[in-house]
Amino acid sequence: MTTANSVEAPILSASELGVDPEELWQAADKLRGSLDAAEYKHVVLGLIFLKYISDAFEARREALREELKADGIEGQGAITLLESRDEYTAENVFWVPPEARWAKLQGQGKQPQIGKLIDDAMFAIERDNPKLKGKLSRDFARRGIPAERLGALIDQIASIAIGSDEARAKDVLGRVYEYFLGKFAAAEGKLGGEFFTPRSVVRLLVEMIEPYDGRVYDPCCGSGGMFVQSESFAEAHGGSRNNISIFGQESNPTTWRLAHMNLAIRGIEANLGEQPADSFAHDLHPDLKADYILANPPFNVSDWSGHLLRRDVRWKFGVPPLGNANYAWIQHFIHHLAPAGPHGGGVAGFVMANGSLSSHTGGEGEIRQKIIEADLVDCIVAMPPQLFLTTGIPVCLWFLNRDKKGKNVRGGGRDRRSETLFVDARHLGHMQTRTLRVFSGVNGYPASPESDIGRIVGAYRSWRGESGAPAYADIPGFCKSVDIAEIEAHGFVLTPSRYVDALAAPDDEDTFQEKMKSLAGELQERMHETDRLSKIISHNLRDLGYGS
Repeated sequence: MTTANSVEAPILSASELGVDPEELWQAADKLRGSLDAAEYKHVVLGLIFLKYISDAFEARREALREELKADGIEGQGAITLLESRDEYTAENVFWVPPEARWAKLQGQGKQPQIGKLIDDAMFAIERDNPKLKGKLSRDFARRGIPAERLGALIDQIASIAIGSDEARAKDVLGRVYEYFLGKFAAAEGKLGGEFFTPRSVVRLLVEMIEPYDGRVYDPCCGSGGMFVQSESFAEAHGGSRNNISIFGQESNPTTWRLAHMNLAIRGIEANLGEQPADSFAHDLHPDLKADYILANPPFNVSDWSGHLLRRDVRWKFGVPPLGNANYAWIQHFIHHLAPAGPHGGGVAGFVMANGSLSSHTGGEGEIRQKIIEADLVDCIVAMPPQLFLTTGIPVCLWFLNRDKKGKNVRGGGRDRRSETLFVDARHLGHMQTRTLRVFSGVNGYPASPESDIGRIVGAYRSWRGESGAPAYADIPGFCKSVDIAEIEAHGFVLTPSRYVDALAAPDDEDTFQEKMKSLAGELQERMHETDRLSKIISHNLRDLGYGS
């Protein structure tokens, strides 16, 4: 069993980078001076992206040079072809015009106008690559970073060892981008969670829904981490990134650009819409029926334009309350799930506030009941506290399935209609920092059966009757299979502890601390909910002419 002291290999190593990743981060962070982390991340990540496409361009240029030499083409003829845009785009490599190439920018790194030169480079790349138009940061000069600091940052990023074929095969620069995303998210605290979902949560969601091929959708995609992990999963299981079609949406313009750069670095094609947009008010993929949905939507949002959408076609199970978007998100996911067919139907896995499991506010209880009676709820996982940068309160994972007959399980699965699996994972994970908990089993495929992710995924796969999985059995204190009749007897509440015998959980020296953290988190959530409801009541009283 994984203990709190278990240590996994980091996402990056010094041997792969040529420099210690933590030292690289600290050096970059030191250079930001008084610039806010929320601003500085666009500078650093924009430069990492620029380094990536320039390196990929130079690698293709060198390969092309060898091809031309082998064909006996030299001199001016070779020079002309080496500067031919088509020779690069035909190999799915972005064309980098001369003024945007990394070596030239690094050579001018100490010039007073380096910020403007980087902006001009970004503009030139957008101009010559229609796929990137409007998707890159072009405000380096405006941010007012001293030229010497910007030049030093360019030198730092230049130290990353990404020139070899081995480094490119290992996606080193993509992992640098992800590493820095996580570091910036932690530096920004709660605001960081708006664009970054921790790797262990993303990995668990992806492992549970198993996106081998088909359409993958995230309507609040942040910086695109769900898509990156989906592609990695498909490739790790013998598939290809070409087997997956990516659809997403993001309302924050700067985060939308981060996602485009993150995916471009990985060579992932994606349809994130022509512009950033709100998924409720302006659904950019209204006719999409996805095979897989992965999402970490913002919790308990009260200002979601619900008053404009009272008759929306997505609210099949009931109109969500104006004061909370949780069941608007859940029904949005259901609306976009592919219907049941010869090969099964769509599967969704998403993060949600614990209140969604039991709330009756504003008709949420009735909506939840109808979703349960429609036999869409496949699995609920109760998560431990402190997994997220946005909140220390514990959350839950929902897994919905359009067809529980087992047809959409690779290799076939058992018929589990009218059943739901409940998993209580509140005692899993270990503290990576003073404020952030992580699950073990994040790195490498497959996840070890003894790891936190391996235990949860293993129980789910056994319960679904997947080929090669051991026979399923309820585990007191951890997981239990329940039919709809039992859920109805509990008032259609989906809280796992209602069904899993928590008293039989294995003893652990940290049990008391874990329980106290969980209880404190639940209390904090209740207090947040009380505060939110008080504001709604006060607002309604003012509308009626009472109160000030």
